[in-house]
Amino acid sequence: MKCEELLAILNEYVDGEIDPGVCEEYREHLDNCDPCQVVVDNIRKTIELCRACEPFELRPAFKTKLDAALRERWRTRRDCRQR
Repeated sequence: MKCEELLAILNEYVDGEIDPGVCEEYREHLDNCDPCQVVVDNIRKTIELCRACEPFELRPAFKTKLDAALRERWRTRRDCRQR
């Protein structure tokens, strides 16, 4: 397995949602690739931190502004990929 292949299924791996055969290839790659191990460890730590946090209610005006900014960013990235 190459780093690009590992990163393509990273979310499914961290969530425990990939085929056990692929998991074995994944683990073998991680055992031999320090950069990928760092990425996976950072994602796991981020998930743990997020799960430990209390929800925070955003002010309606800020939420509207944030939603618009995120949608614009997503649209811009999607448009760039389609070119």
